[in-house]
Amino acid sequence: MTKLKITIGLFILSTLASITVFGQKNSGPNFDVIGFNKKAEIAGWLCAYDAIAWRTTDVMLKEKEEDIKRLGREWFCFQTKDENWHAVYGKYENEKMNVVFHYIIDANLKITRTNVSIDATFLDSHARALITANNQCKPVRDSVQLRFNQFIKQNEDKTFTVWIFPAFQPDSVAIYGGEFIYTIDPIGKKVLEDNSYYQGKFRGFKADGSKEIWIDYTKLEKPTLGGVFFIMYYQKYFKSIKLDAKNSVSTLLKFGKSGEETYTWIHSEKEPEGKGKMPKEKAATKKS
Repeated sequence: MTKLKITIGLFILSTLASITVFGQKNSGPNFDVIGFNKKAEIAGWLCAYDAIAWRTTDVMLKEKEEDIKRLGREWFCFQTKDENWHAVYGKYENEKMNVVFHYIIDANLKITRTNVSIDATFLDSHARALITANNQCKPVRDSVQLRFNQFIKQNEDKTFTVWIFPAFQPDSVAIYGGEFIYTIDPIGKKVLEDNSYYQGKFRGFKADGSKEIWIDYTKLEKPTLGGVFFIMYYQKYFKSIKLDAKNSVSTLLKFGKSGEETYTWIHSEKEPEGKGKMPKEKAATKKS
């Protein structure tokens, strides 16, 4: 039987608040808790971003049809210092981002459409960064019949990070196996760093609350950001999700009643080259 060392990290996640992670790397375990927690913090922010996108999209689709027809593929969310979220929908053309809808979402999740202006340079650079990132992964995206979600955040040095992950598909299939992560220059036209990971194929599970599923990252020593995001985003759709990496297995446990959940990461290290427990449910490969 494979021997496993257990490392535990505790965090509390609310729907739209930041994620707080508690964890300490001991002298015994080799699992990189600090590195994992950094990924979990980013994944928590991405989950909040996604929630804002869905809520505002539902509102936007009820707007006048003639205004909706003016939209392009350029849209994004951002958070201001007052902790309010903003969602912007429009179209980038002639080197300019033309805003059609601008929503503000407050701490109580109240959504208000506003005509408050946003700095043109801020808008244009965000739109260009999204276009640049999408063009970078276009060959892979065009080779599969899958939907993707995009996320963007401006960093302190004015560069952008863009994440492009498979979306929850219309047939209720959760997809993993590819994540596209780019650092874009402040203008939005040049890729400065590419931290993408693609397994060569996408795999998926049909949402089913009775299933325990395993996502295969056994070729990697550490869980990827996309893998961590997959667990956090889809944990409510399955009985449990286990991320099987080369040297460890990670899963997320939930405690408490609805609205007051506490989540605990459990990391089981393989000793020394164990294969881990065989998955109860294997993913189906998504073909083009």
